[in-house]
Order: sequence, then structure tokens, then C-alpha cells
Amino acid sequence: MPLSGKKVLIIAGPQYEDRELFYPYYRLLEENAEVKVAGIGESSYKGKYGIPIDVDGQTGDYTNTKWDAVIVPGGWAPDKIRADEGALAIIKKTFEAGGVVASICHGPWALASAGILKGKNVTSYKNIKDDLVNAGAKWEDKEVVVDDNLVTSRTPADLPAFMKATIKQLQLVKV
Repeated sequence: MPLSGKKVLIIAGPQYEDRELFYPYYRLLEENAEVKVAGIGESSYKGKYGIPIDVDGQTGDYTNTKWDAVIVPGGWAPDKIRADEGALAIIKKTFEAGGVVASICHGPWALASAGILKGKNVTSYKNIKDDLVNAGAKWEDKEVVVDDNLVTSRTPADLPAFMKATIKQLQLVKV
């Protein structure tokens, strides 16, 4: 299987974008990756459309784990995720170690707060463009933007391109 042995963490928070969490979750399981979902304080969350998720642990439980990839879905959760020290530490550590950091919609807010966007090409939901530019990123209006180990997309409509790019980049990570 293409992603056997790869460890991926998806970070969840209140009012996550349901499709942007579950589509990557199931696609990565299909590719045989080990996938965990971390919360930022609660043991379960409801998405914007009411779909619940029970998390496997909290971000603080996973800061000392080496992740091959971390995914930050969009919705309203990234506004809370960006204030979580464990989440920011995981994002920064994974990025600096060469692991894939993938984020969609409002998710790149957390990447900006983790301090990893300076000089990087990214995309996102258009309403946070200014925040990403102010964090030093070069923003583009494309369905997916890949800059080395950073993968970003705009909206749920971009999920197929987002996951193709994320899986492709994850295959390049040395286990």
C-alpha cells in the first residue's frame, strides 16, 4: 500500500468543516496510513454541519510524536486551533522536520500562527488572504498550491486536488 508506515495527525476543533476533516481521514486510511485525530481540549467535537468526531487524544499528548504529515481542516475550528500551543508546536515541528503540512480553507490561519508561512506560496479561503500575506506568504487563487512540503487548498470543492497533492507529497517523506 502506498502510505504503509506513514503517521498522519489531523487536528480537530469546534465547528470544523465536516468534509475537510472526513474526506482526508478516509482517503488516508484507504492508502493504509496510520491516522490519528487530535483535539484542542475536548474529547469530541461537532462539525459545522453537525457531524461528530471523537478524538484519539489532545494535541499535548502528541507533541513528542514524529508525524509524517499533519492536516488542519477548515471551518471555524482553525481560529481556536491557532491559539493551542500543542497544535502550533506539532505543525512547526512537522514542517521543520520535512513532514507534510496540509491545510485547507481557513486552516492556514493555524499555519500562520505557527510561523511557517514566510516566503511560502499558499492558497486558502479568500477571506483570510490578507492574514496569510501579512504572515509573509505569497497567496495564489488556485485549487491547490504545493510549496515543498506545504500543501494548501481553498474550499471543499478543491478536496480531490488537495488529497492527490497531499498523498503525493506524503509518499516522498522518508519513514
